[in-house]
Amino acid sequence: MVVFLISVQREQAFPEWVHKCNLAFCSLPRCRFFSLTETPEDYTIMLDEEGFKELHTSEFLQVVDSTWLVLNVSSNGSASINNQPIGVTKIAKSVIAPLAEHNVSVLMLSTYQTDFILVREKDLPVVIHTLASEFEIYKEVNGEPVPANCEDMSNGFHKPKQEFSATVHPVQTPQNRFCILSIASETLPAIATILIDVLFYSPSPPKEGAANNQDSITFFAFSLIEGYISIVMDAETKKKFPSDLLLTSSSGELWRMVRIGGQPLGFDECGIVAQIAEPLADADISAYYISTFNFDHALVPEEGIDNVIDVLQKRQEAGR
Repeated sequence: MVVFLISVQREQAFPEWVHKCNLAFCSLPRCRFFSLTETPEDYTIMLDEEGFKELHTSEFLQVVDSTWLVLNVSSNGSASINNQPIGVTKIAKSVIAPLAEHNVSVLMLSTYQTDFILVREKDLPVVIHTLASEFEIYKEVNGEPVPANCEDMSNGFHKPKQEFSATVHPVQTPQNRFCILSIASETLPAIATILIDVLFYSPSPPKEGAANNQDSITFFAFSLIEGYISIVMDAETKKKFPSDLLLTSSSGELWRMVRIGGQPLGFDECGIVAQIAEPLADADISAYYISTFNFDHALVPEEGIDNVIDVLQKRQEAGR
């Protein structure tokens, strides 16, 4: 599945965008892959070709030159709306680190049901070559999974493994407490108006001092992928929604955020996800990971935030 990555600046979220998002929320869009994440800087949109065709050309849209392919890294290959979100660290060493070692940059999108790794379309041969020895890899042909292997790829795809030494980026830990939720797809129209209000009309915390660890951060993530819905919102925002429609784990676990990057991250850099996911995996800490146009965000269970900060600080010190 080919996906496009788009940024819309917050101050340029003009009325036609609100209208288009309203249509998407009120009736299931034709696209199979749709993700919208609000951050202090912008709205990051990931969507497939069908959705991209419906967008109006505009000077306010910033589209990444590369197209991206979606790797579904679910352990069983299927989504389950009843599962507790377990996060990207479970596949960090076996998928993310090898790709970084072979100079493949990735974007990450965790959802309530599963995790997705996005790789640039041009890097697919490298991805298959790198992972084929450890995984059964399938490609979708006419809606059906078909085994993919290196022989399917063109020559000249191999990039030698290299010593992995990623730039160590600073991290921030805003004070918001977040919820990771899902809803049944048929109830989406019932909350569409609230979604639009939260995303486009509700006041946001001031940007000044956003790097200060004591501040809150504007963050809301919505994804609708293959009919499954996933939402990340802070605990205060959750109060605006009808609780009987929101699905979450029986424990009602709250999450804290680790925001990666002191300045906007580039798409060519490798190892950004691995920088966070690997040390957390070593410490057996699960993380829910969302890449956006400018920064990356990892959500971790609230009760473990102090341990997470300690683990990442040690990693930063070791990388200096």
